[in-house]
Amino acid sequence: MDALAGLLEGPRARGAFMIRALFDPPWSVRVADEAPLSVMIMVRGTAWIVPEDGTPPQRVRPGDLAIARGPGHYTCADDPATEALAEIQPGERCVPLGGAPVGKYGDLGLRAWGESHDSSVEMLIGTYQMRGEITGRLLDALPPLLVLPTEVWDCPLTPLLADEISRDEPGQDVVLDRLLDLLLIAALRAWFARPEAAAPAWYRAMGDPVVGRALRLLQDDPAHPWTIADLAAKAGVSRAALARRFADLVGEPPMTYLTNWRLALAADLLRDSELTIASIARKVGYGSAFALSGAFKRVHGISPQEHRSRAA
Repeated sequence: MDALAGLLEGPRARGAFMIRALFDPPWSVRVADEAPLSVMIMVRGTAWIVPEDGTPPQRVRPGDLAIARGPGHYTCADDPATEALAEIQPGERCVPLGGAPVGKYGDLGLRAWGESHDSSVEMLIGTYQMRGEITGRLLDALPPLLVLPTEVWDCPLTPLLADEISRDEPGQDVVLDRLLDLLLIAALRAWFARPEAAAPAWYRAMGDPVVGRALRLLQDDPAHPWTIADLAAKAGVSRAALARRFADLVGEPPMTYLTNWRLALAADLLRDSELTIASIARKVGYGSAFALSGAFKRVHGISPQEHRSRAA
């Protein structure tokens, strides 16, 4: 299992919010929906994305892809100086701003929203609604806003998504969810390959012949009772050498990484499955529900049952 596949294996789009957004200049929409991640593809026209955390605005052109990491707010507009005319709030609620008339931006039919189907600007937007622990490890490694220009982003999934987003057939929501997942993975691969991308330590470490081997062992079989000696033997180095090299490249000791990985998997299983806490404990390498509960509460501050209840 590679690094990205491992981190995206658990949480995946389920009923993601998918829409074609259509505007005519001047236009501006403030996004305050608190969603963990939004993927935007420019189909026609141009736009500026302006994060509110001080990150520099970025312009997107036809074919460009942008990923905005929540829950920070940002504005999409024809120009950074254009005052927001509407705000998207949690639950995809749209509220007029700045004296804009009610209904300036509205429902245009199946997965379409904005001013009119003939508008000069069109964006495809897919929004993940839920933040999971494994996805969180990945999201925390991303900048608040990243843009892949069309010169480096030539993905065959884009026209497929543009076609499928307007369809109304049985199982269409599931088709769109899977397309969004594939699009995200392809985009992240392209992003981490860019020289300007500050790839996370775990991602860079995957390329190391020693530490990468140890990471794959831990990710592929978290339930195994791993020790430093086991990992070192399989990696072909001494225990001291593995511990030192792992900490230098990943930023934490192997057993700390394993604990965090196990608890991240457990958090997803608690949210996304009906397995008992004892069953989840065994799947992620804890001998009992009691042992998992103790470790989970130390890291997350709440019990596994509380985590499951809040997610529900």
